[in-house]
Amino acid sequence: MDRRRHVDDWRPGASLETLRARARLLARIRAFFAARGVLEVETPLAGISFGTDPAIEPLRSRFTGPGHARGLDLYLQSSPEFFMKRLLAAGSGPIWQLGKAFRNGEAGPRHNPEFTLLEWYRPGFDDTALMDEVAALVRVALDQDLPAEHWSYAALSRTHLGIDPLEADTENLRNCALAHDVLGAEGLVLDRDGWLDLLMSTLIEPLLGRDGLTFVTDYPASQASLARLAPDGRTAARFELYWQGMELANGFHELNDAAEQAQRFEQENCRRRSTGQDPMPVDDALLAALEHGLPDCAGVALGIDRLLMCQLGLDDIDQVLAFSLARL
Repeated sequence: MDRRRHVDDWRPGASLETLRARARLLARIRAFFAARGVLEVETPLAGISFGTDPAIEPLRSRFTGPGHARGLDLYLQSSPEFFMKRLLAAGSGPIWQLGKAFRNGEAGPRHNPEFTLLEWYRPGFDDTALMDEVAALVRVALDQDLPAEHWSYAALSRTHLGIDPLEADTENLRNCALAHDVLGAEGLVLDRDGWLDLLMSTLIEPLLGRDGLTFVTDYPASQASLARLAPDGRTAARFELYWQGMELANGFHELNDAAEQAQRFEQENCRRRSTGQDPMPVDDALLAALEHGLPDCAGVALGIDRLLMCQLGLDDIDQVLAFSLARL
């Protein structure tokens, strides 16, 4: 055992100056939503279901007690999205939430299994209107007048990779990765979206947001997640925000069709089975809420730890957390 390292690791990763910067950031966020009349809410950190996205694995827990003597499996939430949509369907109006979220298997300079997430929903907004509000919030939260630009996913791919991501097949994408010397590409066996994700994360993302905020829009339909599709069915009303080469936010003009959402859950669970991952329980309560009627709305999740990293010019998430996984 490295005794010296153990002795030092009782200390927080973030300096007191950074903790004060975090407190100022959170105070400005609360003032932003208060000024706009958006209701702050709290939803459970643990649920009986979890999203089916194959890219995300849950941290699990188990309750044993009254009503569940044999135990009840619980999942620590990677996002409060499903609970917040149930509030929206119940008539909450615009809502926001700031809290902890969890992902298993993710730890490194930009990842901690427990992180702070800001999420909000705006009835009556589409993805374009919400991007304007995301930019406004970031400027207020950081007290910086950052410029914003918008690129479609297809335009970025054509400009930086010379491919059309809406037309290229798996072999085209693999050849593109090989031509650009993506590390380890020759040994990978990925599906079409896997190659798209690899190309975006390794060759394009580091270039985004160098001079301000960059919004990437119109993702391929196969990556719609919880966003509604464009009328032509080729792209989704989904956007992501980048600053300094870092993904900060993921937003949707929200899908409110219960049948289509159920179909997507099943498709994602099929992908999970095909790669050896456990399928996730489908959130029947969310589907019931969608069936009842989710208002036309847009929603977004923004990573607070990464935002603070960018603001302070820090390159390791441990430096903005009181106690990261390495210091537990």
